[in-house]
Amino acid sequence: MIPENLLYTKSHEWVKIDQETAIIGITHFAQEQLGDITFIELPEVGRTLEQGEEIGSIESVKAASEVYSPVSGEVIEINTSLEDAPEKINEDPYGEGWICKIKLSAPPQKLLTPEEYAKLIQEHE
Repeated sequence: MIPENLLYTKSHEWVKIDQETAIIGITHFAQEQLGDITFIELPEVGRTLEQGEEIGSIESVKAASEVYSPVSGEVIEINTSLEDAPEKINEDPYGEGWICKIKLSAPPQKLLTPEEYAKLIQEHE
């Protein structure tokens, strides 16, 4: 459940870089740890973020967790369908469960490859 075409963070976000745009979500491992997601706080379009900055939070039946930006840039789109159906993150974390799109202001740094991320979650199991 670790797609090869993405990069990852130690805080369990994924990012798909497409030229100057990054699509961001949380990983399958993260949604599994949270359990049934009941609410998501999305960032505002137009907000400028630094890599590692909190972009919002996710609440589940078990816990609440912050979501951090794996890249620096400006939020250009949010997945508004999550406001009415946050469970999409549980059902399809790498597809319909994406959180936001960011126009990059700098190249991403210190992201994990799929192999490095796999090792990281093995340590948590």
